[in-house]
Amino acid sequence: MMGETVQGRKTLSQLGLRARDGRDPQITGLSLDSRTVKPGHLFAALPGSALHGGEFIPYALRMDAAAVLTDRAGAEMAADALSGWNGAVVVAEDPRAALAGAAALWFEAQPDHVVAVTGTSGKTSVASFTRQIWQHLGRKAISLGTMGVEGDYQAKLAHTTPDPLTLHRILAEAAAAGVTHAAMEASSHGLDQRRLDGVRVEAGAFTNFSQDHLDYHAGFDDYFAAKALLFNHILEEGGSAVINVDSDRGRQMVDIATDRGLAVTTVGTRETAMLRILGQRYDATGQDLRFSVMGQPHMVRLPLIGGFQAENVLAAMGLVLAAGDPADAVLRALPELHTVRGRMQLVAQRENGATVFVDYAHKPGAVIAALGSLRPHVMGRIVCVIGAGGDRDRGKRSLMGQAARDFADVVIVTDDNPRTEDPAAIRAAVMEGAGPEATEIPDRAEAILRGVDALLPGDALLICGKGHETGQIIGTDVYPFDDAEQASVAVAALDGKI
Repeated sequence: MMGETVQGRKTLSQLGLRARDGRDPQITGLSLDSRTVKPGHLFAALPGSALHGGEFIPYALRMDAAAVLTDRAGAEMAADALSGWNGAVVVAEDPRAALAGAAALWFEAQPDHVVAVTGTSGKTSVASFTRQIWQHLGRKAISLGTMGVEGDYQAKLAHTTPDPLTLHRILAEAAAAGVTHAAMEASSHGLDQRRLDGVRVEAGAFTNFSQDHLDYHAGFDDYFAAKALLFNHILEEGGSAVINVDSDRGRQMVDIATDRGLAVTTVGTRETAMLRILGQRYDATGQDLRFSVMGQPHMVRLPLIGGFQAENVLAAMGLVLAAGDPADAVLRALPELHTVRGRMQLVAQRENGATVFVDYAHKPGAVIAALGSLRPHVMGRIVCVIGAGGDRDRGKRSLMGQAARDFADVVIVTDDNPRTEDPAAIRAAVMEGAGPEATEIPDRAEAILRGVDALLPGDALLICGKGHETGQIIGTDVYPFDDAEQASVAVAALDGKI
């Protein structure tokens, strides 16, 4: 159970909480982890997927917590320990939402402009592009999500949407560092668990919707309902929504946003889209995008691979416009955008013009999408280096090999993060799908070198699986390994530069 310790003092009522016996102690900090509790802290004992935080209430009391926030189940679980205790007990119907509200009141400060993006895919890119546009306009900005906190204030994150204590602490620290603009990813887990409650979000974006996280959500409708919380719960009436309307679910989200009284900006290829894609032309290092803004056509060069990136760029543009910046300034920033590290990232180019890309694709659908999005940019062959992680879903391994076989011209199967499994067994499963024409090369550095060596003029190499990761997990050890770095070294060596 993760936790945060902080400094300062506020009464329980000043945090928007009311104890069941009316007590209103001075609170010296907030903790989600009983091990971080200090005298005077409020300990939040929340329900979890494996354990209930109520199990740890007795320990928090021994650490001299001044108050406990939990639900009925947690209070009943710790009834003996709480009996006769002279601290304050807050029993909430939704303790996660109560904690988020308390965290917002505890930390208080947030950047002046906060926007959020949800959807099955594209969240990381949209948040990053939004932050990049702001920085190009001279704003002090950050993006928060899968890549951590990037921009004019930096920090690491354990989750795409961190717990409320971490989130509000980071927003307060960023504001103290002079950050005025923040773009954050809003995962379905984070929205469902009320982690964004209390964040003053002025605009939200919806990218797309497809199967994911059904191990957490009961079904598609529950998954969609979690995404919709950004628009019918987090954003207040009068806020702005930027929604891709190329899908039925996007148009459904427009109805939800409209019913909430939000100002809606639509994105996509449909004739009715306010930010509309009119055409795309691809080449080896990017694309030319023709699009319209409220019916006015524009043309821009994007150094981004993949047709889907145009949708992400326009979603980011919509968020920046919603936050108050003028369209002409935003348009000038678009050619300066660069891809998120490890997402269809151009990492090297051979002297013969062949290109090398790194992508995080580590599921069959993601491999298909990555190779499919690369294809229009490649006049020659696509070479794919692929593997599969150990101690994870075994059923996807042959499917990943099959995806590479079906959508690439040359396939090299190698180790990913084998973890505690036999690497040879993992490769065998991938090879089963990749077919007899695939080449098996256990050592990942050698596989990348061989992939680069195979490149002819007009070809491209896609290295799948690890993306932005800078380590390879073998057994229980993590060894330094960066796909982008290995590819750059291989190109330099083969082209005689080192």
